[in-house]
Amino acid sequence: MKKSILIVDDEPNIVMTLEYTFKKQDFEVFIARDGSEAIQILDTHTPDAVLLDIMMPNIDGYQTLQYIKSKEQLSHTKVVFLTAKNRASDMEKGLAMGADKYLTKPFSVKKVVAEIQELLE
Repeated sequence: MKKSILIVDDEPNIVMTLEYTFKKQDFEVFIARDGSEAIQILDTHTPDAVLLDIMMPNIDGYQTLQYIKSKEQLSHTKVVFLTAKNRASDMEKGLAMGADKYLTKPFSVKKVVAEIQELLE
């Protein structure tokens, strides 16, 4: 069965690059530009993974992660933060809130794909 991923980021170039790459890897890809769009998608879809920025307008990545963790139907969805917030305290907070991985920008697309595939195996 085809794996699915929700990419949540407000930077169009990052979204475009990741969308293209994950589609080449045969993923079904959903896109959200902020946390509120992500929540709308998560109300009707259960992706295998969510690639989540932290700093976004409206609802940020932390709030989006809290929403994901509060929903029983999303309990198996893996969440990976992909963010410019690169301090150790930011990473500790993200992982303590329940993120499965914490990756920082700038990033290697190959590494992001490898991390997601490893989580989903």
